[in-house]
Amino acid sequence: MIPGGGQPNMQQLLQQAQQMQQDLARAQEELAATEVDGQAGGGLVKATVTGSGELRGLVIDPKAVDPEDTETLADLVVAAVQAANENAQQLQQQKLGPLAQGLGGMPGLPF
Repeated sequence: MIPGGGQPNMQQLLQQAQQMQQDLARAQEELAATEVDGQAGGGLVKATVTGSGELRGLVIDPKAVDPEDTETLADLVVAAVQAANENAQQLQQQKLGPLAQGLGGMPGLPF
């Protein structure tokens, strides 16, 4: 129920929605600037991605390089990137989860 039995204050609702949008944009910017790591093969391959999932770096220990077995190296690279992306998704949930929930009740927003 709305106190006083009146209609919801549309101006106030719009201001709240704008504030949530600003908070969401700020959180997305923070994610794009934050780097997280993932590794595979006991640290033989390390990948660095941004919180938004952009691959920024890849370090391969020379011990992981076997010219006779490039498939294992490829698997390690894929696993390291996947681990880094999983860490980025967890970071996204921490940063964006509460904001997305707050926007979820707003009609017309894609959440």
